[in-house]
Amino acid sequence: MADNRKAKLEALVERLRAGDPRALGRALTIVENGGAAAMALTEALSGSFGKALIVGFTGPPGAGKSTLVDTLIHEWRREGRSVAVLAVDPVSPVSGGAVLGDRTRMGAHSLDDGVFIRSVSARGHLGGLCAAAHDMADVMDAAGWPLILIETVGAGQSETEIAQVADLSVVVCAPGLGDELQAIKAGILEIGDILVVNKSDREDADETAKHLEGMLSLRSGPKREVSVLRVSASTRSGVSALKDAVDQRLTTAGADRQNKRTARKRVLAVQRFANRITAGIPDEDFAAMGAVEVDRAIMRAIGSMSIETEE
Repeated sequence: MADNRKAKLEALVERLRAGDPRALGRALTIVENGGAAAMALTEALSGSFGKALIVGFTGPPGAGKSTLVDTLIHEWRREGRSVAVLAVDPVSPVSGGAVLGDRTRMGAHSLDDGVFIRSVSARGHLGGLCAAAHDMADVMDAAGWPLILIETVGAGQSETEIAQVADLSVVVCAPGLGDELQAIKAGILEIGDILVVNKSDREDADETAKHLEGMLSLRSGPKREVSVLRVSASTRSGVSALKDAVDQRLTTAGADRQNKRTARKRVLAVQRFANRITAGIPDEDFAAMGAVEVDRAIMRAIGSMSIETEE
């Protein structure tokens, strides 16, 4: 039985590395569902991670992130570059899956072999992504996609996790979506490498851009040279300039990019270890446990993990 699972895993990995889109879709589903199969797959592909450039797009609902990503895909495809997209959607109250399925707003690329789009449900995960977003981006990387775009769910609060995954974070804003101080409270501006005022054809767009430029002086830490670009995704005005700015920033990511990925791997390793421990403790029992009982449950979980590794 174990040999059969191993053979299937090796076949899937081989097809994925060969560029089979169906194998990529299957691999992404396995990783999204989590569990032992997901861990085995990511471990088998780990030697192929780290080649892709990852760009994250975050911002409040209604800012036009999907439309902007769609127009940027057109720009990169005109240059012959292949693009993969991981779009995180709100969870459907009916199916529990992603609300927009395979991203109907990017349907124009469905017949383009140089574009791969995958929608995934946030499943209640905070931070603007889903729990498996890190691993799903890595799987796309291993499949040979050189440029990966990640669009966050657009919840408007605490969407800062994208900075841990992406080499470059683009914060998309739109005129008239609330006072600028809320963005600081949410922490979104703190992680932006490029700030974009979308829908720049509106009269209040310049005012919003000036607000953002003024707020940059309040940012703490080393990120002080941040561009504020005016773009209209619907008319494609300024989109080419944004694409050039993203490309330029990616070329200078350098050592920071590698350091960020190393730190992310460590965080994920700790999270996986913690998840495997807590998975062995039923929720209904945890509240009633004392400190000694919790320690014993943790030791049992670690012991079972050691047995699995030996097998």
